[in-house]
Amino acid sequence: MQSQSTAPADPDFLRQALTQVIDPEVGMNIVDLGLVYDIRIAAERIEVDITMTTPACPMSSMIAEQAREVILAALPAETEVMVNLVWDPPWDASMMSDHAREHFGWR
Repeated sequence: MQSQSTAPADPDFLRQALTQVIDPEVGMNIVDLGLVYDIRIAAERIEVDITMTTPACPMSSMIAEQAREVILAALPAETEVMVNLVWDPPWDASMMSDHAREHFGWR
């Protein structure tokens, strides 16, 4: 993971940082899988909504914590980071990037 940065937080910057988080069950990053729903930025606080491909995912806590750690590493130390695991809307394969769909042969 990266060391802490003073780079300004913006959704694209944070989304790029989140590509470091890999879903170990499928070997693809959570951004390309379409698991990152929303990134909200306020003064000294970042809030990210993520989901899993299924509510029964045994890796959900680990993936959420890795997402939090990646964001913390990319921002100044005083930034508060909240990663929320959400289920609405339910994830489906149409949320994946073209790259992910091609990787899994779902094109």
